[in-house]
Amino acid sequence: MRRLPVYLLLDTSGSMKGEPIESVKVGLEAMIASLRQDPFALESVYISIITFDREVKQIMPLTELETMQLPLIETPDSGPTHLGAALEMLCQKVDNEVQLSMPEKKGDWMPLLFIMTDGKPSDLQKYNQMIPEIKKRHFGSIIACAAGAKADTQPLELLTTQVYSLDTTDSATFRQFFKWVSTSVSVGNRSIGTTDELILPPPPQEVNKVI
Repeated sequence: MRRLPVYLLLDTSGSMKGEPIESVKVGLEAMIASLRQDPFALESVYISIITFDREVKQIMPLTELETMQLPLIETPDSGPTHLGAALEMLCQKVDNEVQLSMPEKKGDWMPLLFIMTDGKPSDLQKYNQMIPEIKKRHFGSIIACAAGAKADTQPLELLTTQVYSLDTTDSATFRQFFKWVSTSVSVGNRSIGTTDELILPPPPQEVNKVI
């Protein structure tokens, strides 16, 4: 079975400390539980989580859905949002982890990328440098989420046309967002190979498309 790699880039900067990051954890647990109900996803979806604040960490390498355990996600008391550095690490991990097709063997499906931030990149120069590098990796879809009133959608719009916003960062909103992510992954898992671009399901009312 060919793998469908799914990369999650999560903002863990100081502004996410407390209820926001706890709400993200609740949402992630719900997403994993939902995906495990899908036999297609259970066979092919592999998930990686990269967190970014002052430091960038891959807290979970590509791991099969069936056996993955959600790792500890921590936030500092304060500090910058190094999304540019996170994209740089993402490129390195995709190059190392995603299996390319060879004449004698088909590789992984094009990976999916979900980005969630409640601010804007502190390392804007690095961020802008990494945008063309991300586009070279041929993701099946890049979905960016600007969470909360202080999130800036403009930098995200330079990276992808699929930008969504959340008005609040409470657990109910994040649960709905990650439930939608799980549905999107399931849809992508069924449509890969038949379409060049992932057709996303309609988002819930808590998730607003940025035009």
